[in-house]
Amino acid sequence: MTPFDPADVGRWDYITSGSQCYHSVMIRTQVSLTEEQMRRLRREARRRHVSLAAVVRDAIDRTVPDEDQARIDRVEALLEVAGTAASGTGTVARDHDELLRDGW
Repeated sequence: MTPFDPADVGRWDYITSGSQCYHSVMIRTQVSLTEEQMRRLRREARRRHVSLAAVVRDAIDRTVPDEDQARIDRVEALLEVAGTAASGTGTVARDHDELLRDGW
């Protein structure tokens, strides 16, 4: 872990999970929660031995889709089936770039 530098306060978030430590530039935000939501959030953070922010980030990662990853998954799915069927026109191999571009 990088030695603590007071100048980094508010710029770096140090999250320790087991023996791993992650360093990332974070954007600070404010969220309004009900008392019940805050109680559940605190309980989960204590159970995991992590910060409230770490629980929130994890929940976001699990519920809000990453559009870049979704696009990568679609391309990989297309590549898996490429060449597995005949088009009947005989031009797909030659025109595949244009056909894929038009489909996106």
